[in-house]
Amino acid sequence: MKGQRRIDWAGRHMPVVAGLAKAMAKSNFFAGKKISACLHVTAESANLMLALKAGGAEVALCASNPLSTQDDVVSALKKRRLAVYAKHGADKKLYYQHIKSCLAIKPNLTVDDGADLVTYIHTKAKGLLKNMIGGTEETTTGVIRLRAMAQAKKLKYPIIAVNSAMTKHLFDNRYGTGQSTIDGILRATNILLAGRCLVVAGYGWCGKGVAGRARGMNARVIVTEIDPVKALEAVMDGFEVMPMQQAARQGDIFVTTTGNRDVIQTQHLKIMKDGVILANSGHFDVEINVAAMKKMAIKVIEVRNNLMEYTLRSGKKLYLVSEGRLANLGAAEGHPATVMDMSFANQILALQYLVQNQGKLAPTVYDVPREVDLQVATHKLKSMGVKIDWLTPVQKKYLASWKVGT
Repeated sequence: MKGQRRIDWAGRHMPVVAGLAKAMAKSNFFAGKKISACLHVTAESANLMLALKAGGAEVALCASNPLSTQDDVVSALKKRRLAVYAKHGADKKLYYQHIKSCLAIKPNLTVDDGADLVTYIHTKAKGLLKNMIGGTEETTTGVIRLRAMAQAKKLKYPIIAVNSAMTKHLFDNRYGTGQSTIDGILRATNILLAGRCLVVAGYGWCGKGVAGRARGMNARVIVTEIDPVKALEAVMDGFEVMPMQQAARQGDIFVTTTGNRDVIQTQHLKIMKDGVILANSGHFDVEINVAAMKKMAIKVIEVRNNLMEYTLRSGKKLYLVSEGRLANLGAAEGHPATVMDMSFANQILALQYLVQNQGKLAPTVYDVPREVDLQVATHKLKSMGVKIDWLTPVQKKYLASWKVGT
C-alpha cells in the first residue's frame, strides 16, 4: 500500500523517534493518557502518532492545513486503527469539523501546529479544559498566538513551545523549510532559479533557510525585514536588503516567511513585473493578500498543478503557488524526515515532561527544557555515527571557577 510504504520510508530516516517509540512501548509511559493532535498529516507526523500510540496513549489526529494532507497516509493510519480526521483540499467548514471530531476523545494532552486546536478548545470546547495536563506547539506562528493568549491571561493550561528547541528551529526551520520551500516552488513551476531574482520576506530561521538554498542554486537574493538586527544579519550574510516596495519592482520570485499578514499587498502587486511567481512559507495563508489579487484580476486559471495564473486588467500575469498556503507542503511533501525526526522527538519528550510535571506548571508558554534539547541532539548524533568530545573533570572545574585569570 502506497501510504504505508511512505510511512515506512519516512520511519527509516527518523531513528530518534523510532528509539523513543521502543522505549515508550517498553515502559507504557502514556498508558491512560489521551492525546489530540492537529498537525500536517504526512508520513512524518504518522510516525509521531504511531510512536505515541506505542507508548500506550489513545490518540486522534486532524489536519493543520487542508493542502498538506496526504490522503494515502490517512488511509494507512486508519487501517492501523488510528483515529484520523483529514482530507486533502477540505474546505473551512470540514476543517473545523475535523478539529471537533479530533477532540471527541476528551484529551489530556494536545499537540498543535498553528494553535488552531488550542484556540478551538478555549473558545468552543471549554469543557475540555478541566481534564487538560498540557500541550505542545510546533511552529513559530502558533507560538506567537499562544504567547499572546498567555499575555492576555486567556491561556488555561501549560504549553511547551517545541519551536524554541535548538534542535528544532536551527534545523527544521532553516534546512527543512529552506529545502522544501524551494522544492515546492520548482514542482509547481519547473523554472530555473539560476539568474533569477528571488525576494525573501523575513530573515528568521525559515527565511535564512530559503535565502541560503536559493543562493546555492545561483539565484540573486533580496531580503526584506522589519527587524534592524535581522536586517543587519542578512547584510552581513551577503544579501541585498531593502523595503518590499523597492524589492517589488525587482523580484522574479517572492517567498514570504514572516508569520504576519499582508506582507505582499495591493501596492506591491501593482508594480511587480509580468510573470512574477508568488509563494508563501508562513503557516497561514495571510501573508500574500490573495483577496486583493482576485479583485485586481480579470481572469484566474490553473496553469499547472498548484499554480494559479492571475491576469490583471493591464494584461500583466502573476502566478500564485498553492493558493498562498504553505508552498512546501501544498506543492511538495514538506520537510525531509531527517529533520522532522528531531522536531518530533522534541514533541515526544516535551509531552513526557508535561506528564512528569503534572500540576506543577502554570498556564503559560514554556521553552523546551535544555536537557531535552541535549538529549535529542545526542541521540541524533549517535544515529549518524558521529562522536564528540566531553569535558574532563579539570575542564569542568575551570569553567566553574572565577579565580583563575591571566
